[in-house]
Amino acid sequence: MPAPVIELLPFFEWCEASALGQVVRTSVWLFPVIEAGHLLALCLLGAGLLVVDARMLGRGLTDVPIAEIHAALAPWLRRGVWLLIATGVPLFMSEAVKCYYNPSFWVKMATLPVAIVFTWRVRSRVARTAGEATAHTRLVAATSMALWFVVAAAGRWIGFSS
Repeated sequence: MPAPVIELLPFFEWCEASALGQVVRTSVWLFPVIEAGHLLALCLLGAGLLVVDARMLGRGLTDVPIAEIHAALAPWLRRGVWLLIATGVPLFMSEAVKCYYNPSFWVKMATLPVAIVFTWRVRSRVARTAGEATAHTRLVAATSMALWFVVAAAGRWIGFSS
């Protein structure tokens, strides 16, 4: 007997019908203001990722050890992720049913936890102990950049999909 499929549409409908979902959806300015915050958070995340990943690839700031750059930018990366989540939830709640039917949303949601776990479990461990770029740091940086690119591209594509 096949395993039962969890039907998520009622949950998505509940999210959209919630007070938060309704307030964000019906406000003239709230959605764009939250979206602007979401994009600023993406900039924080991008800076915290790309500068360190570029250094792990052997590009940019080559006179500074990888671990030092990582230590300086890790707090900004954390802030970016938390702000992305804090702004992403109300954005999602305002159009949850649209997200339910959007394949880009599911790609983003499938990749996001992988990217977060990889960033904090693998990339951070490598960056904390690395001095110079090696084949290993390059592989980790390329994987990090690929994962976050998929998250960002899928998130951006949600707005272009119906």
